[in-house]
Amino acid sequence: MTDRRDLDLAAELDRQVENLVTKGYPELAGAGVAAFRHRLAPLKEQLAHLSPSREPGRVPFVIVVKTDVVPADRAVRLVELRGKEGFTEMEADDLRRFATVEDVELPPGSEYLLTDVDAGRGTRNVTPDEARKVIAAEGRSPLTIAEGVALVTHYPEILRTETCFSMLASRCGDRRVTAMWVSAGRPRLGWCWAGNPHTWLGSASCSARRAASFNL
Repeated sequence: MTDRRDLDLAAELDRQVENLVTKGYPELAGAGVAAFRHRLAPLKEQLAHLSPSREPGRVPFVIVVKTDVVPADRAVRLVELRGKEGFTEMEADDLRRFATVEDVELPPGSEYLLTDVDAGRGTRNVTPDEARKVIAAEGRSPLTIAEGVALVTHYPEILRTETCFSMLASRCGDRRVTAMWVSAGRPRLGWCWAGNPHTWLGSASCSARRAASFNL
């Protein structure tokens, strides 16, 4: 895998755009390929504001497509890890119940950049409840379902090389938190209890979210 600390950011953005196009996101978003590329093009202007972390395991950015454009149950099936397709056993209606928590503000528009992303190796074996406090103390933000799926869409190997992770910024009013892990070799979107720690599960976070310039 390419060393994420030494990426050419513009080339990486192009790679992620092509990844989404190849996976059929333009059609799912109800747009032609050219129109979809046009929607994402302004994101390149945000790269000048990024200062990629030198810490191992950090991803400089990922392109996020919101779940109101491509629902999570559909998006996870487009994730591929070593030739195996992602899946979920959660019902689509159940996934739609998970809304963004009040203290996390998403950018306007349908697509945006999630920056300085950490899958949460440092919060493995920490309950999601406690991990949320750790993330807040570091001045970072937990991830939504769409953001977690975006991370493994562009970096599926992170589930093997770094850690599986919870997405604490999407909740539905009960004690569940959604998570991404590997089941029978396949990326899986499921849920765990907010009060239960797991040695193999961290809680992912980011430093910021940046909208396309025309949406600012």
